Amino acid sequence: MNERVLVTGASGFIGKQLVKDLISKGYNVTGVNFQHEIGFTHKNLDIITVDLLDSQAIKELISASKYENLIHLAWYGDAKCHTHNSNIDWVAASIELIKHFCENSGKKILIAGSISEYDFEYGYFKENLTPLNNKSLYGKSKAALYTIAKAYCKQNNIDFKWARIFNLYGQYERPQRLMPYVITSMLKGEDVKVSDCLKFQDYLHVEDVSDALVKFFESSISDALNICSGEPVRLKTIVEKIKELTNYQGKILYGAIPSGFEEPIVVGDATKLSQELNWKPAFTLEEGLKQCIDWWKEHIND
Repeated sequence: MNERVLVTGASGFIGKQLVKDLISKGYNVTGVNFQHEIGFTHKNLDIITVDLLDSQAIKELISASKYENLIHLAWYGDAKCHTHNSNIDWVAASIELIKHFCENSGKKILIAGSISEYDFEYGYFKENLTPLNNKSLYGKSKAALYTIAKAYCKQNNIDFKWARIFNLYGQYERPQRLMPYVITSMLKGEDVKVSDCLKFQDYLHVEDVSDALVKFFESSISDALNICSGEPVRLKTIVEKIKELTNYQGKILYGAIPSGFEEPIVVGDATKLSQELNWKPAFTLEEGLKQCIDWWKEHIND
């Protein structure tokens, strides 16, 4: 296979894994990064550094090579991404990217959406049924881009795929997030300060997320697809499983910090993913946590 694909956000949490998976499938990948390094090289991988918030840079990037395939992962992703004003800038930049892609021989596009598009008050989210009415600026921005991109791609005969990615974990996750924080604190023998951890979430390992994205990209399925496990897990169950796997003997201070969200349960409907895409995760939660613990043992001082 000599098919080319342009991947934005190639050095991000998902992007690092996705680029590897695409290359293993035989694609020639051009990865766009900006702030971070992707961390590996391959004869079928070209890395270019582009500020996607620079409209002229986007135009030059696309017009120079006329890619037929685009996977757009890039977005503002720091800790305050749900409220940061730059979400508006990323809507505009993404529209520019899609427009130039369509005008320069583009044929197929997959864009990373988010669980945060959904109205969290519903608790259980199904594509094309649950309202896209999240309270956050991030969620509203992603939902707005979905509506615009879907209509624009339909009008211009572009194969449009929108991946609503739910919670994920794995190697290279930000150290401040729940699983890396709990794992590294327990490995160091430190007290673990968490919320009450009584809420339920929907998690997939990053390698499973990447695998599902590649299969979605290659499929005949279009429009929105939940990338989720479909199985709610209580956060306390995760913390206690990490405790067991690390043989941690210290204190877990439940309730020491406030919860990051209000809703008691946030889980996706995985019917379309499992039945229409015929996909299921390779990792159980325990297997994924074991892998994370082993990875952090090697990278805890990075």
